Amino acid sequence: MPFRYFVKQLLLPPGILLLLLLFAWWLRRSRPRLAGVCFALGLGGLWLMSLPVVVQWGAGLLEREPPLARDEWATLGQRAQAIVVLGSGRERGDVAWGSDQPTGVGLERQRYAARLAKASGLPVLTSGGLHYGTPPSEAQLMADSLRDDFGVTVRWQEGQSRTTWENAQMTAKVLLPEGIKRVVVVTQAAHMPRAVWSFKKAGFDVVPAPVGFLGGSDDEPLGGWMPEFKAIWRSGQLMNEAVGQVGYSLFYR
Repeated sequence: MPFRYFVKQLLLPPGILLLLLLFAWWLRRSRPRLAGVCFALGLGGLWLMSLPVVVQWGAGLLEREPPLARDEWATLGQRAQAIVVLGSGRERGDVAWGSDQPTGVGLERQRYAARLAKASGLPVLTSGGLHYGTPPSEAQLMADSLRDDFGVTVRWQEGQSRTTWENAQMTAKVLLPEGIKRVVVVTQAAHMPRAVWSFKKAGFDVVPAPVGFLGGSDDEPLGGWMPEFKAIWRSGQLMNEAVGQVGYSLFYR
């Protein structure tokens, strides 16, 4: 597993927050004041991550591309030449299946892409490489699932990429030589700005097709101030995306 994976898990919440709590325990006798600061930051950060209202705020900042209107689905062929579905990792070890499967997030993207493909008639490309370094690729897993679960045959597979930037660059190697420059990109709403930016840099005209919006809900108990476990996972996803956007703006120009 890549070294960058471990660094990422430690430096992004909740990993960094758990490290702060560990430091607080370790320094509790030698540096009690510093231990108190670490404890407050670690526990306070975990509390904030558990609040749906914080998820709503973060999503409002990151989910900048609007959803496609339903009446636009059938006419996508007038604006684009193909649909590109981005990978999101894989689920491993589920004995019910006996093999690796797309993640829940991936299935959400696939379902949306399948609806768009059936409505518009556009061909589909799946993009995603070897998660954990073992075959099959994410692109293959998604292609199999789109065929078996959603009745959509994938025309192209890009099975080498490991990042959003590589999704775009390696998809360009597949589609641009065939004269396909206008693409519908399907990914999570918070991830869409980085995906659009990457695909434009790769030479594509992009029609964003975001799915999985985390913002916009106003029916949480106590206005979103009641801690929830799922909010921690969602906050982590949004934080990862925020860091990704900053990193891409610095390293990919």
